[in-house]
Amino acid sequence: MGFVLLAGLIGGQTASAASTLAPDPNDPPNQVKVPEVSTLAAPSFQLPFPCGQSWTGNSSNSSAHQSYEIDFNRGSTADADLGDTVVAAAAGTVVISAHQGSTNGYGNLVKIDHGGGWATYYAHLNVRSVSAGAQVKQGQKVGTVGNTSKPGNNISPHLHYEVREGDGYPGNIRKAVFGGTTFGYPTQTLTSKNSCSGSTNPHTPEEVCGAGYKVIDSAALGTAGTVYLLYNSGNGYNCVATLKKTSLGTATATSAYLEVQGKARVTDSGNFAYYAGPVRAAAADKCVKWGGKAGSSAYDSPFEHCG
Repeated sequence: MGFVLLAGLIGGQTASAASTLAPDPNDPPNQVKVPEVSTLAAPSFQLPFPCGQSWTGNSSNSSAHQSYEIDFNRGSTADADLGDTVVAAAAGTVVISAHQGSTNGYGNLVKIDHGGGWATYYAHLNVRSVSAGAQVKQGQKVGTVGNTSKPGNNISPHLHYEVREGDGYPGNIRKAVFGGTTFGYPTQTLTSKNSCSGSTNPHTPEEVCGAGYKVIDSAALGTAGTVYLLYNSGNGYNCVATLKKTSLGTATATSAYLEVQGKARVTDSGNFAYYAGPVRAAAADKCVKWGGKAGSSAYDSPFEHCG
């Protein structure tokens, strides 16, 4: 269950007749203008997180929620989600990418215009990854989960997400729909299907093992992943890394091992979101045995690469 929001965006307020004459701080003006597009249906929204990740949304934890806003978490501790990737729920134009300062409690806010009066809000971001005016695709990274807000708001990291249609906060907030199914208010845990078709691992074996390592061999682990053997000619070390191809972003059983002939095997095994490893060992002029596992598939090499 996601961590409970410790304080509201702006605290409970009671609108007065005078206050309705001033701009609502919860409806910040766009930084760029986009052409008005008429549409009869809402965009095909998906959960605003990478494919395969499971997140718990809650609409009732914050005193500042006026309607169908949702706070998302997936960790069990206060800072577990800090820095996690946030992606666009649907394609559109970024019309706000700014820190809201003392204006409201949104902190770092990205607002995406999807046409036809539809827009999504991504608030409290630790980092904003897109600029106002940018065109974004569904599933494209727009920022990372954070706890930015206005001074004095003590909140734990989470994503504050809204869907709006037209003007007039809070009456323009709509129920969130993901993959054609309305969110199960007030709380529900969902697994993201955002851009799952053609989803690729954002990591490479060279990145996992580090500078100077080059792939010298690899083995497919069915459709679940690939295990790689790398070598660094500068220091005489081998490295093994297993990169997943399925269940990306979700911690599943994955392993990588390296055994230099005459020495004990070194293994990295556990539940990982994207890869197992790196497993490194000095192996100049030595034969090595290497392998790994992802899903139900495993690979175990003989002693080889003896140069």
